[in-house]
Amino acid sequence: MDVAEAIKQRRSIRAFRPDGLPQEVLKDIMDIALRAPSGSNAQPWEFAIVGGSKLEEIKRAFHEELGKQPNFDFPLPQQYPEPYSTRRRAVLAKLYESLGIDREDREERRKLQLRGMGFWGAPNAVYIYIDRSLCIQDDTVLIWPILDCGLVAENIMLLATSHGLGTVPLAQVIAYPDVLRRILGIPGTKLMVLGIAIGYPDWDNPLSQFRSDRLQLDEVANWYGFD
Repeated sequence: MDVAEAIKQRRSIRAFRPDGLPQEVLKDIMDIALRAPSGSNAQPWEFAIVGGSKLEEIKRAFHEELGKQPNFDFPLPQQYPEPYSTRRRAVLAKLYESLGIDREDREERRKLQLRGMGFWGAPNAVYIYIDRSLCIQDDTVLIWPILDCGLVAENIMLLATSHGLGTVPLAQVIAYPDVLRRILGIPGTKLMVLGIAIGYPDWDNPLSQFRSDRLQLDEVANWYGFD
């Protein structure tokens, strides 16, 4: 599968088969993903690749935290101004509609939230984290090393697609970073950037058929210096 085809086929998978991935497959993906570019070749990323009983422990711990105030190492936006708010509402409405869930049905929406906290049933996960000293200096958050982590995350997801696997990047699964540091033995000097669920897609589940829309190029790109 070439790069263009992997980009076209990649989607956020929210239903997985329970089969765990062979460690060799995960190692192959991660080895190649490390070719991602980074500022000054600092390669700021670190990983926790999780499965089996350890992932189940994380799932249980996060379900116990549900309802408590999240404590992200890197806070999420509190507000989405237009046009971003409209795009966000639209994808949620499309997801609920595809599953036959009324937007006012709080119980079904809560069930979806629980599934997200449980990695949507994925048997494996890749956590990306970074040393605090790289991205917080003089009380200022430096975005460039975090951007580097986004680049390696995309590599992981595209390589997984080329292996016939599914992924979904998740903020939900880093909502309680102290829990992760405790369970995984990660030092307090490390900050959680992203969790990626990974596994074999369950294509029979309607959640795996869902695909979000994208804007057209002309809506987001301006061209300069072209006659």
